[in-house]
Amino acid sequence: MFGAGGRMGATVCDAVRAADDMELVACVDPFCAGGDIAESSDAISAAHADVAVDFTVANAARDNLRWCAANNVHAVVGTTGFTEAELAEFAELFDRSQANAVIAPNFAIGAVLLVRFAELAAPYFETAEIIELHHNQKIDAPSGTAMHTAQRMAAASKDWAADPTTDVNAEGARGSLVDGIPVHSVRLQGMVAHEEVLLGTTGQSLSIRHDSYDRASFMPGVILAVRKVAELPGLTVGLDAVLGL
Repeated sequence: MFGAGGRMGATVCDAVRAADDMELVACVDPFCAGGDIAESSDAISAAHADVAVDFTVANAARDNLRWCAANNVHAVVGTTGFTEAELAEFAELFDRSQANAVIAPNFAIGAVLLVRFAELAAPYFETAEIIELHHNQKIDAPSGTAMHTAQRMAAASKDWAADPTTDVNAEGARGSLVDGIPVHSVRLQGMVAHEEVLLGTTGQSLSIRHDSYDRASFMPGVILAVRKVAELPGLTVGLDAVLGL
């Protein structure tokens, strides 16, 4: 486990310990080293791990993915912030490796279904906006899931009505455009991870919402990816393929 000392990392460790068909063999976190947590990936090599799970930050995850590909260790990654060029690099690395990788912006199965439902609905509506709400410790905005949602919707439909706003009284009031779709970010205490997609056309609207109230909501998706990654050649981006969507 990369990032074992973090909140998500600790939750993943507990989920792996609770799974009958898995064994947690190494925990790595250079910022929390000590006790059962090692400082470097050497612990993963020494333990002969089959799969490494990464919930760190983008800078660390880039090196961790390269290490996994070079050392033939399957990777399941929930860290976001990778560029298209970096994903292309990882795809090439794992094509040459004996290991595979799954990178997903969100491991909550309900959130993955939200993206799919929004993608299916997009061609039937002329306007759409996305609101993502997270806890007040999240450092990036918009969230990787909201970005992914907008990109998938935009790929499904290019025919969006023009924004009628001509006077902006406060900068950012209309959100940030992601492939032509406004995305609004909220950061509040008490939140975990939430997203709502609003679509509208003549005489009707559609709201699609998903709420994660606890980090445990991501664990079924993480555990499923750990079980399936060996069967998915090369690099898989998103949980869709793991779920067969």
